[in-house]
Amino acid sequence: MNAHEIDYQIFGEEMQYVELELDPQEAVIAEAGNFMMMDDGIKMDTIFGDGAKEDEGFLGKILGAGKRLLTGESLFMTIFSNEIQGKKRISFASPYPGKIIPIDLTRYGNKFICQKDAFLCAAKGVGVGIEFSKKLGRGFFGGEGFIMQKLEGDGMAFVHAGGTMARKELSPGEKLKIDTGCIIGFTQDINYDIEFVGGIKNTFFGGEGLFFATLTGPGTVYVQSLPFSRLANRIWQAAPQGGGKDKGEGSILGGLGDVIGGDRRF
Repeated sequence: MNAHEIDYQIFGEEMQYVELELDPQEAVIAEAGNFMMMDDGIKMDTIFGDGAKEDEGFLGKILGAGKRLLTGESLFMTIFSNEIQGKKRISFASPYPGKIIPIDLTRYGNKFICQKDAFLCAAKGVGVGIEFSKKLGRGFFGGEGFIMQKLEGDGMAFVHAGGTMARKELSPGEKLKIDTGCIIGFTQDINYDIEFVGGIKNTFFGGEGLFFATLTGPGTVYVQSLPFSRLANRIWQAAPQGGGKDKGEGSILGGLGDVIGGDRRF
């Protein structure tokens, strides 16, 4: 194996975290902000890109890291290494309610394609790059699903799904239509495209967007019920307006309750 071979255990239900066990000289990579806790003796370093190709030279590392800017990620990643004797443990947490999905890349032809914000952490040696769309339709209308990340190598990687996760096994020619934000990831044999919903009423009054993704088998697809963009949008819509005052949702009294409670003045 080129990637480090690591053991892991996932804890929790709605707000999960994954604990990785590192033997001496083993390491993991992660995006900034996913770290939870670690044993004493693990060294943390900031590196360009993912560190998968240590012999590619400085220019190659710069180019690889620069591509990450297209997905909205930082130029840098964090690597955590066990540099002393004995097994050490390190944990990474979910960014919001959902599930952590372990991806054994050797089971998927050493490549898995996922949403740009789904990646959590991986064994050192796993390459974290970008998967460009080859069709213009995806570029103009794909939204969240246009520029995807690709995880390559022969190690373990971990991605995060918002809400409840569904795994779909598509047979050759079988098609699945999905909201672009609800895609977690899929195997490399899946054909991915964007399709127009159609219909005047759907376009102007449907409220679900004009386009959805079509995934055609054979292959495996992971779907999430709560994309972060949807969660953020609902929080924004429910946020108090006008100086932080409560809008009174969920109350029979509504605005009258504000007056009685002393929050609204004439």
